[in-house]
Amino acid sequence: METKTAENDNILVVKDLKKYYPINTSIFGRARAHVKAVDGVSFEIERGTTMGLVGESGCGKTTVGRTILRLHDVTDGTVYFNGEDLSKIPKNRLRRMRPKMQMIFQDPYSSLSPRMPVGEIIGEAVREHKIVSKEQYRAYIMKVMRDCGLQPQYFYRYPHEFSGGQRQRICIARAVALNPELIICDEPVSALDVSIQAQIINLMMDLQCEFGFTYLFISHDLSVVEHISKTIGVMYLGSMVEIGNKDQIFDNPMHPYTQALLSAVPMPDPSYKMNRIILQGDIPSPANPPSGCKFHTRCNQCMDVCSKVVPKLKEYEPGHKVACHLYSQD
Repeated sequence: METKTAENDNILVVKDLKKYYPINTSIFGRARAHVKAVDGVSFEIERGTTMGLVGESGCGKTTVGRTILRLHDVTDGTVYFNGEDLSKIPKNRLRRMRPKMQMIFQDPYSSLSPRMPVGEIIGEAVREHKIVSKEQYRAYIMKVMRDCGLQPQYFYRYPHEFSGGQRQRICIARAVALNPELIICDEPVSALDVSIQAQIINLMMDLQCEFGFTYLFISHDLSVVEHISKTIGVMYLGSMVEIGNKDQIFDNPMHPYTQALLSAVPMPDPSYKMNRIILQGDIPSPANPPSGCKFHTRCNQCMDVCSKVVPKLKEYEPGHKVACHLYSQD
């Protein structure tokens, strides 16, 4: 794998991304309503860095990642990867770009074929996209395995012979074998024990330092996101409510939802008393979201304007954007 040079530009620019799923169709096949899984999300990722994407289950984090890679078609908005709009390019062009954009899935077992040995799992796409010549193929796969902490004797073994942490290493090896520039990490450690989580996170950070990968790290574990991310985006019900660098989000959370999420993070000091913010009610349905600010039905600082006007995602300090009526919207 070639080492990439670090550049101070944005490898990924997402603008007003939307992904709607039709429901309640008429007899003519026309949708009468939509599930607004992703509803106008915008962010940027600097090359060679990690952006964390957090929020409760069902907020649309995974759908954002899959839609960026065109695993789901884009309903509206644009996704620029290295300056090229992925939402509009034809499928044959997209297929040629696939090696540069990879995904690590949440479940390391169901994402691996049980009928293929490890060497074939890692090397299948390498052979398909002709990353290396036939003569170099086996040596290249062995090197990728070593880089990801996998022993050479694992080459002919099958996924059921490995632990969860080893399976996730196989998934990581499969992704990095194509020498990608962007890797979407969809909760890659949520199914693992805490001690194994640390090993996998450290492996991903080491690979990033060595090869310059860019990560979009999707998770609901804020302590993991704090450890690996440079910037963090907070999603609620398909929309981005706050985005900023790691220090801004953790030291100065501005949105009430972000404050509630951070108040739930366990502290290692038993004598430290957190001011826990308990959110009232359930998450509204994305098929029928509340008017105005989507969070107003659960917010303890709700005002009249919150239920009527959708707040704009505005920048209140360099790089720190918030969508909330508690702050000036003019």
